[in-house]
Amino acid sequence: DIKLTVAVHGGRGTIRQGVIRNLVVRFELPAGLHIYGPPVPEGMIATEVQISGPEGFRVMMPELPPTEKLTLADIAELNVWHGTVDLIYPFYATGELASECRPLDAPSVEINVLVRYQACTESECLLPKTESFSLNLKLDVIDIPDISIHRGHGQRRGSYDGTPALRRLLARKARQNPVGVLLFFVKNLWLRLQALTRKLQIQRP
Repeated sequence: DIKLTVAVHGGRGTIRQGVIRNLVVRFELPAGLHIYGPPVPEGMIATEVQISGPEGFRVMMPELPPTEKLTLADIAELNVWHGTVDLIYPFYATGELASECRPLDAPSVEINVLVRYQACTESECLLPKTESFSLNLKLDVIDIPDISIHRGHGQRRGSYDGTPALRRLLARKARQNPVGVLLFFVKNLWLRLQALTRKLQIQRP
């Protein structure tokens, strides 16, 4: 039997703003079986993984192991994986999902993973399979400097008072790009309103 698992590596399986974690789709293939990497001829199924999550959940380009070449009679050269195969999908959270400027919207979020593949020997193929997984991942707070914009949000606050540095930064940015500073505050307000909307939706029975 083919063993297929999906797990998050790093940070004890939590999601933090701006921190990259790895979602690992692992195939453990019995001897004699292989799965296909793209591209494949018409009629064959390349291994495909689809990952979805809430707003602010971002999946990066996958890190795939190198395939091996398999040549069969009357068929073009194929890209295959054997044995234990780890398909790695880095992901991270943006400010829409988790921000240092507001409390966490929810203790956890659900991530859905859909895996489609076809396993074959050198003489025959099994039927294509589609398997789905749901992961409930905890949202984690982040380490923040001790400045007013971060206080009271339940994040891990450092002991260093960053207020003087923040004032100097805002003054410098205001001189260089007044509109940009205004847009920063407008975006921050918009993110807070979006977070409040999501929180109310989660609490609604």
